[in-house]
Amino acid sequence: MARITIRLDDALLGHIADQAERAATSPSAYIREVLARVEGDPLGYHARFDELHATTIQALAILAASVGSRSPAILEKGQADARRLLRERGLLDTGQDRP
Repeated sequence: MARITIRLDDALLGHIADQAERAATSPSAYIREVLARVEGDPLGYHARFDELHATTIQALAILAASVGSRSPAILEKGQADARRLLRERGLLDTGQDRP
């Protein structure tokens, strides 16, 4: 088996060691598994998340259109609540939160 040397800061090394221990494996085996998930299957790990996100966005768009046609006020409140939650989690820039 080939070897590679990488430099990690202490915090990342600690995180990897913790995750490997939780998975009952060595840090090297844990890193190999993570790399295989991320890079080993070009239509795998990330593509599944992209597909899930796209499906979720489509479902929410249909729901928003349905609610908006029946009750624009409820749709507006839901959108305001969603913007607030996203802002609280740092997922929405303040410049993006205006309709």
